[in-house]
Amino acid sequence: MSVQERKERERAGRERLIVATARELAEQQGWDAVTTRRLAERIEYSQPVLYSHFRGKREIIGAVALEGAAELAAAVRAATSAADGPRARVAALARAYLDFAARNPAVYDAIFQLDGGLAYAREDTPEPLKDAFAALLETLGEVAGEGVHPGLFTETFWAALHGLVTLTRARRLPPEHTEARMGLLVDRLAAL
Repeated sequence: MSVQERKERERAGRERLIVATARELAEQQGWDAVTTRRLAERIEYSQPVLYSHFRGKREIIGAVALEGAAELAAAVRAATSAADGPRARVAALARAYLDFAARNPAVYDAIFQLDGGLAYAREDTPEPLKDAFAALLETLGEVAGEGVHPGLFTETFWAALHGLVTLTRARRLPPEHTEARMGLLVDRLAAL
């Protein structure tokens, strides 16, 4: 291995450590607790080293969002691939989405609530974000219905899932009815 390859590997390792530490801190204490000073202390590097990887918290949030989007896409695909039939796939998608949001609230916020400096719904949208949407579209597109644009249907279903996540987390909807709401989405919105 060349010196350059070793340096690149070490740099990538530091970036992974910064992102993992930011995620851990955000999940434990919320995003307000994630500061470059605290991250530098936790990873035992100086703040200038941290800044050599990320210009600030916004870019760190963006990196967490991209990593989280890839994980969300993988979770949705794993769940839907194990399901048999359109209704079971849509239900598995909804369950996987809600479970991901519940298990990873800070990551979910990085993807969908916070400013990570990422472009959404544009040509320059990063691939992990496009792929997360594609993971939803693969299942929802098949149940969009006659004359309904699959992408628009997917956006609408996704918006409903996002609404359930955010309203339940904000205690605007009682959590004990989450399964019933999910069933309504699957059976009524997807017309299954």
